[in-house]
Amino acid sequence: MKPTGLLAATTRDIVLQAPETQREIFEFVFEDTLLALSFVANIALAGLTILFIVAMARGVTDPRTKLIVVATMLISVVSISSYTGLASGLTLSFIEMPAGHPLAGEEVLTMWGRYLTWTFSTPFILIVLGMIAGSNLTKIGTTCAMTIAMCVTGLAAALTTSSYLMRWWWFVLSSTFFLVIVYVILVDWTREAERTGTSDLFTKLKLLTVVGWFGYPILWALGVEGFALLEVWMTSWGYSVLDVITKYIVTVLIVLYVVDEPETITAGADYGSTLKGVGAPADD
Repeated sequence: MKPTGLLAATTRDIVLQAPETQREIFEFVFEDTLLALSFVANIALAGLTILFIVAMARGVTDPRTKLIVVATMLISVVSISSYTGLASGLTLSFIEMPAGHPLAGEEVLTMWGRYLTWTFSTPFILIVLGMIAGSNLTKIGTTCAMTIAMCVTGLAAALTTSSYLMRWWWFVLSSTFFLVIVYVILVDWTREAERTGTSDLFTKLKLLTVVGWFGYPILWALGVEGFALLEVWMTSWGYSVLDVITKYIVTVLIVLYVVDEPETITAGADYGSTLKGVGAPADD
């Protein structure tokens, strides 16, 4: 028996007779209007953000500025693809919660496709933030590796059904990687942005990003994957709103700043090119 629209409306009513095929999951999603809209709204916003970036960046000539613009656009490219996967039922599953979970023995909807969004989009966010702060390649690469580890362990937390305790252990690991990233943004990159001269912009970006990112583990803990205090559509909309803040709003602020090619952002015509003698001692 397939859940009705009423059953779809509350987390606790999603029982063992859950949809199994991709078609059934797709129909289940669109029977719950609020859940479906949390996906469709982000598809539309990601598409509009891509068009905005393309329109605004047509006159950009500096290669470093172009790299920042492309990285910001790829955030929305990943998002529109991932949310399409969620809306189509491709990256959604019903899994049975383990003993000890508030919904133990019940099959609940898990939006594991969101972790794909975060795994591939947050590194681009960090690349842009690091470049604006004037950080070095090593530190930017380290934060990208940490964010991938954060998202993968978060996915493990969402999909582990063998033990309720193990779900929370994965969550702790993910949160630990997250705190490392937060430290780099709030301490190291803030200091570097002050030296670079981009502290005004970076302060806005770091507040939107860090405050927004703290909302994700909170929603995980309160949602069906954790204590199951929130309904599925509430959790989904919470994630979607946080994505709007930390991706699209942040992207717009970045693009509006860098397209004017201020000296704190530009790098000159030789940026990124292969030059003769690179790595050789410079002549004094």
